[in-house]
Amino acid sequence: MTKSWASAGAALAGIVADGQTIAVGGFGLCGIPELLIDALHAAGVGRLTVISNNAGVDDVGLGKLLAARRIRKMIASYVGENREFERQYLAGELELELTPQGTLAEKLRAGGAGIPAFFTRTGVGTVVARGKELRWFDGEGYLLERALVADVALIRAWKGDRAGNLVFRRTARNFNPLCAMAGRITVAEVEHLVDNGEIDPDSVHLPGVFVHRLVHNPDPLKRVEKRTLSDSGKECAHALVA
Repeated sequence: MTKSWASAGAALAGIVADGQTIAVGGFGLCGIPELLIDALHAAGVGRLTVISNNAGVDDVGLGKLLAARRIRKMIASYVGENREFERQYLAGELELELTPQGTLAEKLRAGGAGIPAFFTRTGVGTVVARGKELRWFDGEGYLLERALVADVALIRAWKGDRAGNLVFRRTARNFNPLCAMAGRITVAEVEHLVDNGEIDPDSVHLPGVFVHRLVHNPDPLKRVEKRTLSDSGKECAHALVA
């Protein structure tokens, strides 16, 4: 059995369409499925609702889709580092559902686990609470948060076998497994594609049952989001890559 496709474009053919909700893994530029994002851009689909921790940076990652005006709404927890995002939002051209980071992670996990909603204390008494049910448990207020399910999830892993079992490397694990669980159809790009049986079952981070298609990306760019200099003049990376 193999879930491997010859190219990112082929892997997305027939499953992406205008108006869909797309969950995209990554944190900043760490662990983003860059090949699949480029293929989504090339597919020309628009009016998308995108679930992602953030929206990349200008012209990198999801920033490419923003620049091409393909995204109608973002469900995200961090919206800095992207001037075009700011411009579109302030101009009323982009809808934003700002979600606390832990809540966003749990909304994706719940969606993948078949849990329709849950209560959390996060956001009580803030703008996050607007329009949401508030209930009290043991003297504390809790907000009802609906789970998230995406039509398609795009993720990146360090290693995968042809059955879709995945291993993530360090911080690139971030939102990738959660997005995969929440996707009705999940497409993964992997840096190392191996034959079935080559990954120790105890080393699998995400079982292949959550992955429907795979594409091999042996040379990801692994951009550093922001660089600064230390007092000694030595260049330091202030964004993790994996």
